[in-house]
This record gives sequence, C-alpha cells and structure tokens, in this order.
Amino acid sequence: MTDQPMYESGLIAHGIDTTRPSVARVYDYALGGKDNYESDRELYRQIMKIAPETPVWARANRLWLKQVITWLAAEAGVRRFIDAGSGLPTVENTHQIAQKVSTDASVMYIDNDPSVVAHGRALLLDNDRTQFTAADLTKPDEVLADPAVAGMLADGQPVALVMALMLHHIADYDETLEIAGRYVDALPPGSYLAITHACNPGDGGPVDVLVTELLEKVKGAFPTLAFRSVEQISSLFHGLEVLEPGVVRLADWHVPGGRVEVDPQVGIRDAIYGGVAHKA
Repeated sequence: MTDQPMYESGLIAHGIDTTRPSVARVYDYALGGKDNYESDRELYRQIMKIAPETPVWARANRLWLKQVITWLAAEAGVRRFIDAGSGLPTVENTHQIAQKVSTDASVMYIDNDPSVVAHGRALLLDNDRTQFTAADLTKPDEVLADPAVAGMLADGQPVALVMALMLHHIADYDETLEIAGRYVDALPPGSYLAITHACNPGDGGPVDVLVTELLEKVKGAFPTLAFRSVEQISSLFHGLEVLEPGVVRLADWHVPGGRVEVDPQVGIRDAIYGGVAHKA
C-alpha cells in the first residue's frame, strides 16, 4: 500500500502525526484498510513477527462486533448504540449493522484519535441517525456532559455501550475499573455493555509467553497498553448480569442462546476476550 493521507480542506487533517503509529491506523491496516501510513505499517510488521495471528484477531473482533450489534438490535430490541473508541470506519460499521436490522436505530461514535475524528465527521454527511463526538473516553464526566451523548441517555431508553479493544489502552487497572463503572452508572436500566479486551492469563502458557513478548515490542509506541487477566476483565462488568457464554476468548464467544463449534487448535493463542452484560 502507498500512503493515503486523510485530507481536510486540502491539507492532512489537523493533529495527525504521520511519523508515529496510531492504534486506530494499525488496526485499520490489519483489516486491510488504506487509511494508514508507513509508521503504522512498520509497527504492524514488527508485531507480525511475534504474533502472526494479529489479522485473525482483528477480523475476529469485527465478527464479534457484527454478532453483538445484530443480536442487540434484532433480539434485545435496542435502538440506541454508543460505540466508544470506535476506531476508523471500515466494512460493516456499528451504524450499518444496527440500521440494517432497524432503520430507526441511532448510533453515537466517540473517539479522540485525530485520524478517526477526520473520518468520523464524514459520517454526519449521509446519515442523520449517526453522530460523532470527538472526546477523550478516559474523562467520562466530560464525555457524559457532551450534549449529544447526554441527549442519547436523557429519556431513559436502553442503550448498548460498546467498548471494543478500548479499555486495555488505560494502563492503571483501578483507573480502568473506575472509568468503566462511571459509564455503566450513567446507562439507563435495561441497557447493555459489550467489551473486548486484550488478555494475559498469567499462567505461563502460550498466550502468556506471546503477549509478554508483544507488550515489550510495542510499549514504545503504545506505552499505556495493558493485557489483563480474565478475572480483571470480568470485573469491568461489576454489578451487571454477564450473558452466556461469559467472558471468553473470541474464538469461543457466541450470542446468547447460540452455539459455536471451535476446533481446539483454532485460536490457541487467542489473546482477545469478550463479553456482553445487561443492566437490570
């Protein structure tokens, strides 16, 4: 791929540093996207030397997102979605998935990566039920005070909050727990929380060895990245009813009431775990 700068009024969008890798752009490249730069591709190549499963993880996370949003819209009857830490638009985004099920579904994207902001604003041009807010998700009080976010939560209708591959970019566990709890507290009764998160089981097994080496390689670019135990990830759903099959690796996840057949060799080094919970 060649550099494909993101433009705003004829210039590279304000705030985008093309010399430093971006989480959103590396993920975009893993999914086969074009909104990335050589700094992102170089880091991706380094990651692939350690974890050649990386594009599989990225695709599994997108499949999980599609399954979750479809189930929430079709089976749980949710019509309002907040995609927090949404990343760069790619094939089958949250609003496309939800609105395919129900045309009246409303979606709020939140991110503060300059690359994502440049694209997020474009979402407003052709979809009047999709909004984008440029905000720092580690500051929940500021995010929840945003008029667009507050408006979505105001009338007490259930909301699905999606935090896919977002919370593991907060280094401190206690801070992460506090931030997740603040958002959950703001959700109306009947809402849902969906999370995917990088995991280190800490058992000396293949995943432990893999992510320990991977974390060492990427810490210069992503110094706040934190792989957490299954117990720590599960605790982010504190006070909520975690739906079946619980907090599990993405290779083992399925929608409530569904089933998945998994070859025991597939995803043996899967370091991404996910879960969905309901707020009574």
